[in-house]
Amino acid sequence: MKKQGLGTISVQGGYRAGNKEPRQVPIVQSTTFKYDKADDMGALFDLEADGYFYTRLQNPTNDAVATKICALEGGSAAMLTSSGQAANFFAVFNIAQAGDHIVCSTSIYGGTYNLFAVTLKRMGIDVTFVDPNASEEELSHAFQDNTKAMFGETIANPALSVLDIEKFARVAHAHGVPLIVDNTFPTPINCRPIEWGADIVTHSTTKYMDGHGCAVGGAIIDSGNFDWEAHADKFPGLTTPDESYHGVTYTKQFGQEGAYITKATAQLMRDLGSIPSPQNAFYLNLGLESLHVRMPRHCENGQKVAEFLKVHPKVSSVTYCGLPEDPYYELGQKYLPNGSCGVVSFELAGGKEAAIRFMEHLKIAAIETHVADARSCVLNPASTTHRQMNEEELKKAGIAPGLVRLSCGLEDTEDLIDDIAQALEAC
Repeated sequence: MKKQGLGTISVQGGYRAGNKEPRQVPIVQSTTFKYDKADDMGALFDLEADGYFYTRLQNPTNDAVATKICALEGGSAAMLTSSGQAANFFAVFNIAQAGDHIVCSTSIYGGTYNLFAVTLKRMGIDVTFVDPNASEEELSHAFQDNTKAMFGETIANPALSVLDIEKFARVAHAHGVPLIVDNTFPTPINCRPIEWGADIVTHSTTKYMDGHGCAVGGAIIDSGNFDWEAHADKFPGLTTPDESYHGVTYTKQFGQEGAYITKATAQLMRDLGSIPSPQNAFYLNLGLESLHVRMPRHCENGQKVAEFLKVHPKVSSVTYCGLPEDPYYELGQKYLPNGSCGVVSFELAGGKEAAIRFMEHLKIAAIETHVADARSCVLNPASTTHRQMNEEELKKAGIAPGLVRLSCGLEDTEDLIDDIAQALEAC
């Protein structure tokens, strides 16, 4: 059978019902699992057998959905987490510890910036933030002997800059470390970073993958392409015995394609417990079933709204890589030829005060922290999601004080534009 398309995977990936079994992914809402023999459970604890014993580590519902996301991204193994923040934390902490260092693009979500700049620093992991538009030589200068990873977002939230994945991958690999890419905004429907050289992909599944503002969640996908053994001295957690788990050496027991996710599950999920409930995984799967249908509509609305805003006299600038004049248009055409996402960022000529008046006059789009679901929503990032950043940090992240982030949902395009027009008139 030929390789299945993303639409078929979205609908049927991860779970296939057997004879007389449920057609939909079953919700295994149980904390634990029964065994008749103690040795059978012991084999699970020794990672010598497949199966389930406690949902904090693994659950059949969660694993079925993770398998679907893994197939969508073209990875070798994947896991779900309780949020996108947990996914990004686990992705880094799985290979970095106190005394280590990572390199990260400045154009990232505010919560992720705070996670890296503040929380990881408190844990002894230093971060150097780099301009994603810098040359390969300039990016290389940020690396240190103790650098363990490089991180960026395919489409930055909310700056909407497009990451040059191949450039970042070349630099990361030249220094013997993996590239981690947060692919939340485009989803694998519009971009598969692994095909461009990314090693680890993360998602806030809360956004487009769920698509309905229903369940918070995250995912980590390993490409299976990074050779941990070739850089064994950099990644002892994967290449030397884990005394906290019966002395298992993950690369030796699970190979290049399974070591990373197995360690994250057996070690980090065991100790930190950021597991999603099976019920939330079930909701996520419902969203995934229509992802390939919804994303083109989001992109269509985003494109038309951006085109309307760019010629409006009260709008001073619009950021959307689907516009030919956008500085990221060429990168968008390279990595996102079928569309990017439904999020449009723009500034009003009247600044922050005008932006606030605009948002308060909208009838369809609601002011809320959320983004990227079926209903349109709007936010001023500088005063909300990125308010922990100072003016210089906001500037480096491409976030002006009066920036408006508008997430175009699945409503009729004409209705969205009419709503935006009347709100602009009012401000």
